Amino acid sequence: MAIDYDRLKAWSFPEDTRVWTWEETALYALGVGLGHDPVNEEALRFVYEKDMKALPTMAVVLQPTGFWLRDPETGVDWRRVVHGEESLVLHKTLPSEGRFFTRSHIEEIIDKGEGRGALIYISRDIVDADCNETVATIRRTTFARGDGGFGGPSGPVRQPHPMPEREPDHVCDLPTLPQQALLYRLNGDDNPLHADPDVAKAAGFDRPILHGLCTFGVAGHAVLRTLCDYDPAGFKRLDVRFSAPVFPGETIRTELWVDGPIVSLRARVPGRDAVVLNNGLVELAA
Repeated sequence: MAIDYDRLKAWSFPEDTRVWTWEETALYALGVGLGHDPVNEEALRFVYEKDMKALPTMAVVLQPTGFWLRDPETGVDWRRVVHGEESLVLHKTLPSEGRFFTRSHIEEIIDKGEGRGALIYISRDIVDADCNETVATIRRTTFARGDGGFGGPSGPVRQPHPMPEREPDHVCDLPTLPQQALLYRLNGDDNPLHADPDVAKAAGFDRPILHGLCTFGVAGHAVLRTLCDYDPAGFKRLDVRFSAPVFPGETIRTELWVDGPIVSLRARVPGRDAVVLNNGLVELAA
């Protein structure tokens, strides 16, 4: 079944209100690797309810839609879907508890051509249900590798943030656990690519891979730790392009180039010398 452009472009996403608890805030932080150092009191504030804080990147899971592309009505070959890009802009500091709902829509579907796949651009506003204020805006690119040639528009395509040519100003290494993907998927992303070895093999991987958004969260942790002294109020924006998968258990090295409030970001797995996040853009709060 091929993509029907008009039907997919008009896809309806639920706007159900969800109550968010401190336990879910802690689960997200654990899912992206916080708590690795049991005596780091600043990091523990994101996983322990005493004077608790929420990680800025938690916005991406506040109202998960689940793996909606698995619905056959989308026309998408879900087994060949990968996360292409993620952009997060925070309009206010996230609370560790609250009620939220999401307004989501598909902005565009780009047809890269037969055998070259399709890009699905999705926009989501995370809204505080108690005051009806938008707390974060997320723009996401999904790369549907098996679905090009359906007759949709060929552009415009989003352009990546250019990377500096000098050596990075800061480097931060953070480990992941062998079971990291199984832990992270409890935040609402149940794509079996991250849990089922048979699905991973069908997608061309020798074992389940880490969620792109888990890697995104690890990089966000690196920014918070390195440039914000673990103060979420200093973190305003993070955009990345996913360039290669991470396998659970690998260490992620985040490289940062600081130019005032704008920071360029790249993440790699040093054990394989693989760049896993590229063309990253960070905006720090003034």
